[in-house]
Amino acid sequence: MSTLRSRPAVLALALVVQLGLVGVAVNGQLSARITGEEYLLRVAPFDPHDPFRGAYVDLDYPDLPQRAGRRTEGTVFVPLVPGEGEVWTGGRAQSERPDQGPFLRCSGDSWRLSCGIESMFLPPDKALELERSVADGDHVAVVRVDGRGNAALIDVRRP
Repeated sequence: MSTLRSRPAVLALALVVQLGLVGVAVNGQLSARITGEEYLLRVAPFDPHDPFRGAYVDLDYPDLPQRAGRRTEGTVFVPLVPGEGEVWTGGRAQSERPDQGPFLRCSGDSWRLSCGIESMFLPPDKALELERSVADGDHVAVVRVDGRGNAALIDVRRP
C-alpha cells in the first residue's frame, strides 16, 4: 500500500528535477532576453545552409575576436566597445571578467569563440533567405547582453 502512495511523490519529484534541469540549461539565454541591454553587432554568414543539419543560419561577427589568442580553452570575456554609429565592436578576448562596461562571456576552443549568438533557427525558406541577404554585408545582429555577459540573439536586420 505504501508503494502506491509513493508513486505520485516520485513522479512529482522527477518532474520538478526535469524542470530544474531545463531552467539551468536556458538560464543564460533567458536572463539575457529578460534583463539584457540591446547592442547591434555587424554580422556576416559563416557557414552555408546545410539541409541535412536543419534550418538555421550560422553567423560570424567580423568585429569580434575569432579566437581567444594563446588561451584557447575555457571561458573568456570579450569587452564590447562603441564602434561606428550604433554598432558595437569587440575588444580583445581576456581571461578576467571586465570591471565595467558590457562584455560577452564566451567559451573558447582552438578553432572559434562561441558566445551563444552564432546560430539563428528559422523555417527553412526564411533561413535561406536570411543567409542570402546577410551575404551582402550590410546587416546587424540585435543582441541582448545581461550583466554577467550572457548573450541572446534577438534579430538580424539592416541597420
